[in-house]
Amino acid sequence: MTEQPSPAFTGALIAELAKKTGVSWLGYGSPPSVHPAWHLWYDDALYVVSGGPEQALPGIEHAERVEVLMRSKDNGGRLVTWVGRRSAVRPGDELWEPVTAALVADRLNLDDLATAAENWARTSTVSRIVPTGEVLEAPGSLPDDAHLAAPRPTPATTRGALPRVLHRRVKRRPKLS
Repeated sequence: MTEQPSPAFTGALIAELAKKTGVSWLGYGSPPSVHPAWHLWYDDALYVVSGGPEQALPGIEHAERVEVLMRSKDNGGRLVTWVGRRSAVRPGDELWEPVTAALVADRLNLDDLATAAENWARTSTVSRIVPTGEVLEAPGSLPDDAHLAAPRPTPATTRGALPRVLHRRVKRRPKLS
């Protein structure tokens, strides 16, 4: 029988994974749905921006309990799934300025860094997810199932027929002298 990791080890693992990776999977709602989300680990909590022009996390503003699945940056394997308590960070809160400044610094491909926080205040939700200490999966207690699910239906289609390959290119080896 494998030994369960200590709460201190699990807490340190969560913090380290959240700092090293930029994406986690958030499960919430009833029935539960799982969504990939870019995040920022700041002040011992996970922060995500959703809605408006940012990532779609439908219904997260109504969730209180969120399951956060984190994967290894090295091989993509599941490492830990923990439960967090979600709350909103609103403009005017004492956390708003430092958190949005950190999110702007961490966010890739923003159109305008100077107005990003203002745009988030108008169109998006900034969520703070604080670990509750409840761990569903951790090293030594990971299940064997693959957590596979059928893709969600989507109206997306291709623009036309896929290109046809008439012949393969000949791969020539370089002459070695």
